[in-house]
Amino acid sequence: MTTSRMNHFTFLTLLLVVAIAGMSQGLTLPLLSVMLEHEGVSSLANGFNAAGLYIGILIVSPFMEWPLRRLGYRNTILIGLCVVTVSTLLLPMFRGFTIWFILRLLLGIGDMALHYASQMWVTALAPPERRGRDMSIYGFAYGAGFSIGPLGMLLVDFGDWVPFLAISVFYAAAFIMLFRLKNAFPLPAEASEKGQNRYLYVLRLGWLALIPPFLYGYMESALNVNFPVYAVRNGIPLEWVSLILPSFVVGSLVLQMPLGRWSDKVGRKKVMMVCASTGALCFLLLPLASNNIPALMALLAVAGATVGSFYTLGLAYAADVLPPGLISTAGAIASINFGIANILAPNVNGFFLSTSSPGLMFSVLGGLLALFVVVGYLFGKKPADVRAMNKLNEAG
Repeated sequence: MTTSRMNHFTFLTLLLVVAIAGMSQGLTLPLLSVMLEHEGVSSLANGFNAAGLYIGILIVSPFMEWPLRRLGYRNTILIGLCVVTVSTLLLPMFRGFTIWFILRLLLGIGDMALHYASQMWVTALAPPERRGRDMSIYGFAYGAGFSIGPLGMLLVDFGDWVPFLAISVFYAAAFIMLFRLKNAFPLPAEASEKGQNRYLYVLRLGWLALIPPFLYGYMESALNVNFPVYAVRNGIPLEWVSLILPSFVVGSLVLQMPLGRWSDKVGRKKVMMVCASTGALCFLLLPLASNNIPALMALLAVAGATVGSFYTLGLAYAADVLPPGLISTAGAIASINFGIANILAPNVNGFFLSTSSPGLMFSVLGGLLALFVVVGYLFGKKPADVRAMNKLNEAG
């Protein structure tokens, strides 16, 4: 197999893996939240339980660069997939707040290894002129899986274990394709980059690119953990919740690749600013929709179309402004930000759900996106400026 064909097969395999990971998260997050809600668990406790997934992500994020550099992309993905598969199969075998929290913690650790390695591999394979497009296709695959995931809640009628068994069949397919890949390793950090703290260096030069993963994490957790509870309490049937939830992801699928190509042409920052402005407006209007199902689906679809690709756009922007040897470091920081946001969101929104104004959780989300726009316009340097600073630092 030629290098070009091998890279193409690797890319397709990574798309399959991330799509399956998206299906898993899209299914387990809302399903377990609704099951705990039916068992009488408070919204605050429910949010804390869901945060177990993201606590796992946060715990392992600072250390992921080490196995990636020593074990390679493929082996790191395989380890993550093993942890996710075992944890998923154990979920229906045990019932209870504590055991589900522990299993969600393990799911987060496995998901982190899987996502981090696959994201970095796609970034390494993509040439700069196609980076936005390739990352958007990667995001499209994740979004497609995530949008299909909640439909698995309909399988509960056949037994609580059926949705989890169904997703495990897809894990098996991912294992088969991964074993056919040749392992690869990230580029080493340059000597000039090793002489200083890599994390501080990345934060100093690429801080604006690392905010979108935080915002995306907050959105994902708010919609998949807290929104089902919000909807059920507003009298929306569970069947409709399983259809409303994918609206956000389906919306992101529509514009995921066009936004990626557009960012290749006009610049990542400009695209993110426009998208964040539109997304902020949608979330600020969401509390007004209340239990109006068409309005909820429309607002979530537009929000998804604009800010549903924030994570991949942020990583692509980081790759634009940072030296190649530091992309894996930026990916680790992005994952940490994503994990922090996903821990904060269920608990903050759980508090709002316990008050008389549960819609405040969407207002806060809209406010965060609006704040990002303001900060980006006022303080964000252009990529050319950051690259120039890079060269000065290396010359010095």
